[in-house]
Amino acid sequence: MKIREIRAVGLRGQTPEGGWSEEIEQDDCIHTLVAVLTDEDVVGFGSVYTNDGLVKAALNVLAPFYTGENALEPERVTEKLRQNMFWMGRGGTITHTISGIDIALWDILGKVTGQPVGRLLGGRYRDRVKPYASLLMDEPGPLANHLLQLKADGFRAFKMGWGPFGRSGDGMAGFDKDEAIVRTARETIGPDSLLMVDAGGSDAFWKHGYKWALRTAEMLADYDVTWFEEPLRHDALDDYALLRQNTRVPISGGEVLTRRQAFLPWLRAGAFDIVQPDATKVGGLSESRKIGWMALDYGARLIPHGWNTAIGLAADLHLASALPETDLVEYITGSPYLDDLVDGGWHLDEDGMLAIPEVPGLGIDLDFDAVAKFTKGESWLDGA
Repeated sequence: MKIREIRAVGLRGQTPEGGWSEEIEQDDCIHTLVAVLTDEDVVGFGSVYTNDGLVKAALNVLAPFYTGENALEPERVTEKLRQNMFWMGRGGTITHTISGIDIALWDILGKVTGQPVGRLLGGRYRDRVKPYASLLMDEPGPLANHLLQLKADGFRAFKMGWGPFGRSGDGMAGFDKDEAIVRTARETIGPDSLLMVDAGGSDAFWKHGYKWALRTAEMLADYDVTWFEEPLRHDALDDYALLRQNTRVPISGGEVLTRRQAFLPWLRAGAFDIVQPDATKVGGLSESRKIGWMALDYGARLIPHGWNTAIGLAADLHLASALPETDLVEYITGSPYLDDLVDGGWHLDEDGMLAIPEVPGLGIDLDFDAVAKFTKGESWLDGA
């Protein structure tokens, strides 16, 4: 089975807020869907955390290397693409685009072999996983209302990030505001639910350093926070390692890193308790799996970053099934690109868990009416 063509289409119209200092608009495209078409009419789907203009440009560069390739060999094909793109820059748009291709190839392999992707990734350690509701922070009143609604929806784990946290001024006033937000969240969800805090240190010109992160981490530990995410600038490896050594709360990060090799210095330095690669930009499921096993060798575990789409969530579910200590996945709340793109939607069970698909491939059926809506009717699979 050969790769005949790869197509891409961007999602627009309902792009959720990202919490960034330069906020995105609903019509901005930051997520792109890809379809790998084969000469036997089997189609695989992937997702890329990158603007569609960049993805389409990358596909033009990659086309000579994937056209006619074996569509049933995702790891070999995507490694071929990576190896032949080093001279174009390692990481960034090219790697992001390869991520979507890799996910789509695993989808094809699963469909052809009649197996769920997680089993093909090495085996299923679990058949369901706990999703954590991922939301932007807000003032204590609106935040409490939002958390109560999510709890009523069945979530039992919550991560709040960005927003005013660490951005409400220097000194005690800012620190007190941050603590009020965390206190409100813990009181609202109760002692039995998981609570994670994401400072968003990969925001442009993040101003806080080690001392702020250490003091804040100690405050978070008092509220039984499961992990403190991105408390420092995304290149501050030494400070991350020092912070992890000197605080009680686990430290997480890595969503901006691409390629497994980029994670190695951080793991060697002991900078993370939890690594958070995003399958839609790190190199796909092939690369994510390698990072997950490497993390275990260094005493860390992988919990995937998943601020993306329904296809990205499906990929994360299968990844979670194939790694022994990946017992959580990120579920971006309020995004139609996640909730509406799957025919029938997503459903939590009575324990607040998501079932990992057992049917072949990624195990989801796209709602193509929703795809057409969010792609403004752009031609994608016509004539496929």
